[in-house]
Amino acid sequence: MKPSWDIFCCVVDNYGDIGVTWRLARQLVAEQDVAVRLWVDDLNAFVRLCPGADASAAQQWQAGVQVCQWPTEWQPTAVADVVIGAFACQLPAGYVEAMCARATPALWLNLDYLSAEDWVEGCHGLPSPQPNGLRKVFFFPGFTEKTGGLLREANLLERRHAFEQDPAARQAFLDGLGVQPQAGARLISLFAYENPGLASWLGALAADSRPNHLLVPEGRVLGDVGTWLGEAGLSAGSCAQRGALTVQILPFVSQDDYDRLLWSCEFNAVRGEDSFVRAQWAGRPLLWHIYIQEEYAHWEKLEAFLDLYVVGLSAGAKLAMVDLWRAWNMDRDMGQAWTQVLAHWPELSLHAERWCATQAAQPDLATALVQFYRSWNGH
Repeated sequence: MKPSWDIFCCVVDNYGDIGVTWRLARQLVAEQDVAVRLWVDDLNAFVRLCPGADASAAQQWQAGVQVCQWPTEWQPTAVADVVIGAFACQLPAGYVEAMCARATPALWLNLDYLSAEDWVEGCHGLPSPQPNGLRKVFFFPGFTEKTGGLLREANLLERRHAFEQDPAARQAFLDGLGVQPQAGARLISLFAYENPGLASWLGALAADSRPNHLLVPEGRVLGDVGTWLGEAGLSAGSCAQRGALTVQILPFVSQDDYDRLLWSCEFNAVRGEDSFVRAQWAGRPLLWHIYIQEEYAHWEKLEAFLDLYVVGLSAGAKLAMVDLWRAWNMDRDMGQAWTQVLAHWPELSLHAERWCATQAAQPDLATALVQFYRSWNGH
């Protein structure tokens, strides 16, 4: 019998929660020979990432994963061998009661948010005894060997390299999106939350001596893009030019196509967690729009990652990267920061590839989870 895994996903905001859990569920089934049920409380968000899915189905099979609607009224169901509550979501009370009654204890994991903060290493793998006698274990993704690693399919980098070495494949992908950049244009992707600093960056791109082609998948940043362009109601297919900058709005694409979009660009602005990790696997210079938290707690997470990421850069390149990220996340002017980045572009591009290779040398998150279960289970 294959080990059974239940993953619970509560879609709190945007697509980060479902993006991570859907990617994890698919990889566990494809590479680790386990049976996975993914419980989702908002299938509409799931359908955006998996266009072939049915938002009204109580249960369905997608990519070998049993995707279940998380019902308002929980019905009795068998408890899995491994139970993952993603991002501290509360499991159904009836399911927890069934866990207490299970003859063989299930491994209960709280898959936490990604962070580079120092304390993560100390908390990764720690058990948390519950009042009902169960034990929940904290499992942290991360960037060091003392964490759970990052989501990365076994053949991801091989697929990326094959795509990069096949100009016809890249052209066909861009053609499918209706993207036809002019010769020599710098292709940039933008996936972000609302950001007052966007206007200063777009202004710098428009004033550049090299043409820039900005690809913006549908999302929350469209309002700011439209304000800068002076055009309301932007949607997929919209395209406008200001100076050296062409802005093109793309449809919201599947996860696999989003990977190809990142691979097709020279620079990627991303947000949240899932796209942030995928941009690192793309091996390109990137800009992270971190999810805003109360009392600016997100700034500490931003700085913690930067401390790791800039190791090995020259002083000038390090300053350029730090200034750009701070400007983007702290509502500062982006123009001068972007100019500094352009001055160090070759070094930053090589560094992005080195960072990707360093992270790829560590076990990926899905493998780490399975190894943890086997160790816990005595195998």
